[in-house]
Amino acid sequence: MKNNYLERILTAQVYDVAKESPLELAANLSARIGNQLYLKREDVQEVFSFKVRGAYNKMVKLDSAVLERGVITASAGNHAQGVALAAQKLGCRATIVMPVTTPQIKMRAVEARGATVVIHGDTYDDAYAFALKLASEERATFIHPYDDPDVIAGQGTIGMEILRQHPGPIHAIFAPVGGGGLISGIAAYVKRLYPDIKMIGVEPVDANSMFQSLQKGRLVRLPQVGLFADGVAVKQVGAEPLRLCRELVDEIILVDTDTICAAIKDVFEDTRAILEPSGALSVAGAKIYARRENIRGKNFVAVASGANMNFDRLRHVSERAELGEQREAVMAVTIPEEPGSFKKFCSMLGTKSITEFNYRYADPKEAHVFVAVSVRDRDEATALIHSLQQSGLQTVDLSDNEMAKLHIRHLVGGRAREVKNELLYRFEFPDRPGALMKFLNSMSHHWNISLFHYRNHGADYGRVLVGMEVPPEEKAEFDEFLHKLDNHYWDETKNPAYKLFLG
Repeated sequence: MKNNYLERILTAQVYDVAKESPLELAANLSARIGNQLYLKREDVQEVFSFKVRGAYNKMVKLDSAVLERGVITASAGNHAQGVALAAQKLGCRATIVMPVTTPQIKMRAVEARGATVVIHGDTYDDAYAFALKLASEERATFIHPYDDPDVIAGQGTIGMEILRQHPGPIHAIFAPVGGGGLISGIAAYVKRLYPDIKMIGVEPVDANSMFQSLQKGRLVRLPQVGLFADGVAVKQVGAEPLRLCRELVDEIILVDTDTICAAIKDVFEDTRAILEPSGALSVAGAKIYARRENIRGKNFVAVASGANMNFDRLRHVSERAELGEQREAVMAVTIPEEPGSFKKFCSMLGTKSITEFNYRYADPKEAHVFVAVSVRDRDEATALIHSLQQSGLQTVDLSDNEMAKLHIRHLVGGRAREVKNELLYRFEFPDRPGALMKFLNSMSHHWNISLFHYRNHGADYGRVLVGMEVPPEEKAEFDEFLHKLDNHYWDETKNPAYKLFLG
């Protein structure tokens, strides 16, 4: 092997800034997938990512005259923090070029370490080109995030630690792949000592440069990449990582956004730590591999590579995690537009927990309902949809419909011109299994439900928005009905948002 990576890794200088991260059994997830899954917790490094290893190992080898001129790099965040920390430790100037898509948490962390942040371009590749230009103009040293033997060797110390921490047999090690420096470094060490251990990379399906490059036997540059897993949003992997991966990596597994979100939730449930999307890639891949290979009782290691997550992204992660685990079925169901049909439809769902229900009166004959239901797995979802169809209800499975999951679920409704005397009320009730059905049972059949929105947010209380057609002469009867309810409620009929968008 060129460049003798075993020696490079054994002599790498990383522990001035990095620590030997723990290797922890994810007990709950292990039980679910039938194999022992260990997490290599690189998210607990000082910069919450493995990247500091490679950055410091590269920079500490530079002579003082070179360091004096400073260093420049391009990064979507984690490598930037590694370079900034290394520069702080070594007392040199660092400039980091970051794309505009970089999460604010990563930008602030870089600036907090004294580095200069320059925002340029929409992608890492745009930032990379600009950083090279700056480095040339300023005679500074460019610190490549992944296509450099010293950087690769620094990341390879993770493989050295894994073998030391788990002396027993390991079936497979899973690592996220962006530019390829992490997996090629780990593989260079592990495969030299234990060639039977499988090295498996994991990429997002919409940022799969390594997968395509390995398939075609050459560097493949993607025209664009998905940005959800921003830490691996790279259009083209490095030449040296590709060379190493062609020799040492067994396969690349591709995962989608929902699967990544489910993996973030899995790790949280075992560790109470929240990984960033790229940090959870390896866990997502391990789950797919275990299910695909139908193997049990093996030891897996997944590199939890980073935890630099923007807090506001958690809303999206939570929304999509159940879909990624295939524990939520999303459907569009057409029911007759007549009093009582709404409740009848809910009763057909049985004891299944409804997680979302969107409905707005639109047609005098048919009602189109957007509904999400908790299920055990994909088979149960398929059986439920078949059952509804057999009962004569037109049902469309939207569980894999990206537009429906991202947008339509929040846009169901609008103004209903034929609705008369509508009152709008917001209700709150303890959210327990069957609570929504109990709430519906408390609603009178006498008034037509013209709008309904419910979403289970995993909180103690369910929140429902209901529109009902109540003639003025029946308002006193309606008020009495409200008074008898056990639920908290608020009259939203005069809410300006209702008037603007729904009334």
